[in-house]
Order: sequence, then structure tokens, then C-alpha cells
Amino acid sequence: VTNPLKPKKLIEGFGDTTVRGQSQRHANQVHSAFGWQEGRRAFVVMNDDEEYPDVDILEITNPSKPKLIAEYDLRTHSEQARGAVNGDAVFLHDMVVKKIDGRQIMLLSYWDGGYIQMDVTDPANATVVGDTDYAATDPLQPTFTPEGNAHQAEFTRDNQHFIATDEDFDPYRVTATLVDGPYAGRRATATQGSGTPQIDEQTDLSGGTRAVGLACPGGMIPAPDSTHTIAVIERGVCDFTAKIATVEEAGYDAAIVFNRTGVDGCEALINMLADGGIPALFVSRTDGFRILGASLHDYTCSDGEAASGTTAPAAGTDGATVDLGAVFDGWGYVHLFDADTFADLDQYAIPESQDPDFADGFGDLSVHEVATDPDEDLAYLSYYTGGLRVLEYASGELVEVGAFIAEGGNNFWGVEVHKHPNGQKYILASDRDSGLWIFQYKP
Repeated sequence: VTNPLKPKKLIEGFGDTTVRGQSQRHANQVHSAFGWQEGRRAFVVMNDDEEYPDVDILEITNPSKPKLIAEYDLRTHSEQARGAVNGDAVFLHDMVVKKIDGRQIMLLSYWDGGYIQMDVTDPANATVVGDTDYAATDPLQPTFTPEGNAHQAEFTRDNQHFIATDEDFDPYRVTATLVDGPYAGRRATATQGSGTPQIDEQTDLSGGTRAVGLACPGGMIPAPDSTHTIAVIERGVCDFTAKIATVEEAGYDAAIVFNRTGVDGCEALINMLADGGIPALFVSRTDGFRILGASLHDYTCSDGEAASGTTAPAAGTDGATVDLGAVFDGWGYVHLFDADTFADLDQYAIPESQDPDFADGFGDLSVHEVATDPDEDLAYLSYYTGGLRVLEYASGELVEVGAFIAEGGNNFWGVEVHKHPNGQKYILASDRDSGLWIFQYKP
């Protein structure tokens, strides 16, 4: 783009062309990329959507011939104990690189693994500097575990902090509340089948539970009765759609699948890709045991290759009565982190995003991205239908000092700061409905 009126394509479709060691003819899918220069060499980092390691770094000094020079898997550096963060989905989503004190520091958003700093001064031999951990409870919704969803972040102008956005499109969390039994009153967080009737704020369900084993086609399962209408199924052997079909055909009103032992098992909550005609929820293995009234005194579970652990309650075991419902837990919001200690110093959310009265009918009230000002202690947020927001952080707290929402509304997706050669500074915000908006902020 030396002559922007006559751009020249140098290469397309480049990237990592292997998945778990298997070569292929096309490059892996990429969601985000960021380029930087160190001396006379240039690099780009891309997230690999198709495999771990998912941090791919290529040298692009000759932009016509990109070369993959390093891949990193940062899960062991970032992930927390299973069940500590809602969803337990740990992967690279976004990243930036900035030169700080002579070192090239990459700031990575690793979804439920939080935010990571990595020294990429030598990209082929990068080292992890440190990472954030989500608190035991959500700071804005303290009755819940944190949502996670580390989406995007930028260092502040003085590099003393970084500001990070946790994106969350769903203001409700589906739960199974145990009405009776040894764990009465306990609430189990759940995910839902992607193609099954959904539990939401208008739809709930209550009933007694009964263990049905693996519930794979061709096997015998205990039948429901008038007081045990929700099947509790162990994950494994056959797919989720088949399990749901089995218990639906047997006459159950709903299904709760609990996790197995082994890789991505135990306390992990997964996105359950499944179709069916009855509501279907997925819970952790310990919550499955609790629903069935099993003692956890000597409970063990391995999420490694060994796949060992306490045997699940037998088919036919009757469990607790559960209320399946959706509970408001807010939309996504913003963190202010100390760049050296990784401490979560403060959070910001627009008030409506934490108010259940605004959960429906007002568009997406989650934050999406942040851009920090290069000259002032300011940050600019694209907040979907919450508009464009301006925050000041000089006091060590996030304070809103400006906002814009057009008459008729906005749907801001991206935000960036641009300094024109004439000295003027502009904030660029992309609206998913109406295109590019250009702002200047004046206190």
C-alpha cells in the first residue's frame, strides 16, 4: 500500500498449514493478527483456530514470503482450576505487541485463561512474563463464579497498567438448583445443548432426577416415573445427540449430562453441540455427583490421559429434585490491571449492563474492545449498543468521563485512536449497522 490508490497483493492464504503434525494444502483458520517490527525484521502473530499450539508467529521481513518460526500453547500458564471460571474455555482470542523498556512484550487475551504477557524480543524463543487469574467470585456479580471471556486488551501510555475487556453476550447463566437431598440449596452452573429447547428467563423446569448411565442407543435405561422426570447421564462412548434421543424416547422431560474422567473432563464445562426435543444441560462431574446425592468425601477425578477417578453412581439411582432456570449474571465489562503485578485494580461497566431490567430488548450491552490514548490517561471503549465510552484511569480507578450514543442508537464493534500528520487526534469507531464514525474527545 505504498501507493494506497494502487494496492498490490503480495500473498494470500498464508499461515500454519499443519494440524497436530498433519500437513494440509490450506492454512488454518485465523481470527486475529498483529504485526510489529524489531530493527530490520518484521513479524506477525496470529491465533490458530484449529489446533494447539494456537499462538503462531511468522516472520514477514519479506512480506511476499512469510515464514512460520514459532508456535506456543499457553494453556498450562493460564488456565485455572476446573470450574473456577464459567465455561473453562482456554484459547487465544486477541493480542498486541508493544516495546517496553527495550523488550517486545506481547499482551494476549486467552479467554477463560485470562490475560498473559509474553516477551517476544526473540520470537523464536519467547518466554512468559506472567498472567492474570480470575477471582473466586465475579467482582460485579459476587454470587457467581467469574464469566471469564478475556477478549482484548491494551497497555496504557505509560505501560504501568493494561485495560482489558471481557466480552459476554449472554446476561443469563443457566443453573440447576438442588431443592432437596444432601446438597439442598446448592446451585450448579450449566451449559445448554446448542440445538435443544432452551432454558431462559421465560422458561424453567423442575423435577426429580434419576441416573440412567451412559444412555447410548441400544442399551437399557431406567424409565421415568411421575416424580423422577429428569434423566442424569454420564458423558462418554456415544455423542450427546444420541444420549438425548435415548432419554427423550424413554419419556424423560429433560436431560442433565455430567462430565466424564479424562481429557477435558472432570470440572470442565463444555459447549454441548447437540440436537433434541427436550431441554438438555451439561454440568461438571462433581455437580453430577451432587445432583445424584453421592458423597464427595473420597471423590477423585483425573482430567489427564489416565482417565481415572471415582465411579459414577449406578443407573437407577434417584437424585435430588432440581429447578432448572436462568439467572441474571450481567453482560461483559472492563478491568484495569497493574502491568507488573497483574492485580485486578478496578472494574467498569455501564449501569444498564448489570441491571436485569435491561437484559432483554435493549441490544447487546457488553463491552467489545478498548483503545488507549497515546498522550493522556484515557481509554476509549466500543460498547455495542452501549455506545462509545471514554474512561479516565489516572487515579488508579476507571472513571467514565465521556459517552456518545446517537439518536436511534449505535452498535459499536471496533475502536482505535488515530493521530493525523496535521497533529489532530481522532477516535475511530466502527458501527456494525451504519459504518465508520469519527470522533474527537474534548473534556
